[in-house]
Amino acid sequence: MRIILVTGPGGAGRTTLAAATALAEAQAQAQTQTQARAGHRVLLVSEDAEPVEGIRILRPDPGADFRREFLALQARSSTALDLLGAAPFEDAELTELPGSRPFALLRALRDAAAGDHDLAVVDLPPLDEALPLLALPAQLRRYLRRLLPPERQAARALRPMLAQLAGVPMPAQWLYETTARWEAELAAVQAVVEAPTTTVSLVLEPGPAAARALRTARLGLAVQRLALDAVVANRILPAGSEDPWLAGLAAEQHRHLAELRTTVGGRLCELPHLGRAPRGAEDLALLAPVRPEPAPVPVPEWTVEDRREEDGVLVWHIPLPGAVKEELSLVRRGDELLLTVGAFRRGVPLPGALRRCTVTGAGLVEGDLRVRFTPDPGLWPRTS
Repeated sequence: MRIILVTGPGGAGRTTLAAATALAEAQAQAQTQTQARAGHRVLLVSEDAEPVEGIRILRPDPGADFRREFLALQARSSTALDLLGAAPFEDAELTELPGSRPFALLRALRDAAAGDHDLAVVDLPPLDEALPLLALPAQLRRYLRRLLPPERQAARALRPMLAQLAGVPMPAQWLYETTARWEAELAAVQAVVEAPTTTVSLVLEPGPAAARALRTARLGLAVQRLALDAVVANRILPAGSEDPWLAGLAAEQHRHLAELRTTVGGRLCELPHLGRAPRGAEDLALLAPVRPEPAPVPVPEWTVEDRREEDGVLVWHIPLPGAVKEELSLVRRGDELLLTVGAFRRGVPLPGALRRCTVTGAGLVEGDLRVRFTPDPGLWPRTS
């Protein structure tokens, strides 16, 4: 199935555009499918979208999601809690804690991908929240692997004996079982986010902050090895108005729109301002984004170039569109490269060949970060 993730700065109209995209896809399917199936193969995942005839909506419920997961964890930990004399909670006592919303949305994304739909359109939070949200599954899996390595779980059969020898209790079995369950859930969500059939659309309102939001989106997605597939310029005012006030606003907006065209090219979809807040399916139909280039942008590859014969090094190419040298930081830690670009940071496992090398330099050339690795003679295989 295809998944379209829709985000943008707060107030740019991302929820409306997500609903318009889902409705347009459902109407297109209605022309080729039987009436019984028309529109039922398109799913809109959104907390805030208004009901629209012809599209199915999955609404994440952070409160219910938190209570369900908490009670399930409590049930799995009942033996340990009984030994401590703890009084278990009931459903009616639980209230949602801060931080529950992102996890509810990620579970909804996982459930949507597991359904029988052809397309799911996901209304993500504003851009500054959406980028950390998309990075969350991979980051949490990295933390779990470091704190509770899988190889230690393989020795769980020896744990009772080790506890007697050491004289201290060993981690309980439920901890490792819970960790394995979390790992499986996070892996499922990460697979959905990084799937080649998942694309990201950015909704902007042309203005002074549009270029900055576009750069942030491209850079934040690139750090996570995700591609920005389409950019929607929303609420474009008509040019040539006789009203001086409206003409001034339109002229400024069109200047920023020209900058977006230069940066994005054929990936830009331009939508008019309706002169009012969108109401109902008819208005949504007017706002269905149609991208000039239907083919999705390929996921940027992080490639290793072999330049041992020419320069004695291997070069790791990491595409970072919009990055500047002053915001870059690289740290080699074991078999990982810790990459920081402005507000974004990611720990990236090194490819096998680069693990037997030392980092000897890096340079940024037109959005291409080139990290140079020199083979370690003590680790690199010798050739006869």
